[in-house]
Amino acid sequence: MNRDTLAALEATLREESAFVRPLMAEMGKVIVGQHYLVERLIIGLLADGHVLLEGVPGLAKTLAVKTLASTLDLKFSRLQFTPDMLPADVVGTQIYNPQTGAFTTHLGPVHANLVLADEINRAPAKVQSALLEAMQEKQVTLGDKTFKLQEPFLVLATENPIELEGTYQLPEAQVDRFMLKLRIDYPSRAEERRILDLMARTQNLPQASRVASAAQVMQARRRLDDLYVDDKVKDYIVDLVCATRDPKAYKLDIGHLIHLGASPRATIFLALAAKAHAFLQGRGYVTPQDVKSIAPDVLRHRVTTTYEAEAAEKTSEDVVKMLLDHLPVP
Repeated sequence: MNRDTLAALEATLREESAFVRPLMAEMGKVIVGQHYLVERLIIGLLADGHVLLEGVPGLAKTLAVKTLASTLDLKFSRLQFTPDMLPADVVGTQIYNPQTGAFTTHLGPVHANLVLADEINRAPAKVQSALLEAMQEKQVTLGDKTFKLQEPFLVLATENPIELEGTYQLPEAQVDRFMLKLRIDYPSRAEERRILDLMARTQNLPQASRVASAAQVMQARRRLDDLYVDDKVKDYIVDLVCATRDPKAYKLDIGHLIHLGASPRATIFLALAAKAHAFLQGRGYVTPQDVKSIAPDVLRHRVTTTYEAEAAEKTSEDVVKMLLDHLPVP
């Protein structure tokens, strides 16, 4: 890509990404700090990738998703997952009418643009599997009918990592369909002080306004395809993913820590998320730093560690950090 073409692309990017700044500003009225969380939610929205949020209770995971939905002119639905939930509670069902002898289709809450799957690991496997077709194929099959989901369609799920009773581990097939897995941490002391001032009241709590439309989101998604990715950056993305499967080929002595590496879906998602990261910076090209910034969120839930790694207190996050620290950057 020559310099003139790049300059023209970046001028277009500045115009078409103009809605992102007011969107983040509106979210900032409600969400104190948590810039990482807000930015990654928008990256998932732009890159057409589902997002899984993990953190202890009270860190504004659910509030962040609801606030994002309130800033967008999109249909929003919330699913509160429980152990007694049924697949029909998610995707819908067909109801028999004895008077007419026909079935009436009742669509479930998954038929929306933004779907908040709150405490997703509290529902049994049968309910989790009901989400798979919706998340991957963006369609739902009820009886002999298939219903396409509206675009944009995004599942934003939350889970609590500390409670085991009453929770079900998500199947690997479903976890792999989340583009990003975010680890949410506690706010700083200064941020917590601001949270107190903002939220410790019974009335007049801050609200976010709608500042973006579905058309703007879809146009931004289409624009991501125009971003330039150099061959060296593409090779770096592929090397990162392949190193999770065969670290010895990259002279990394961490094979004993990895039970299962990342799938090819990780390569696709890493490239898309890196493009979205560059888009937020107003750049028409992807740098290795874009890849490094987003790689932990794309890979942490796709690398399965061994018992040996658990004994050494090494997590998948530690393994990904080793990869990023030791693989040569173009």
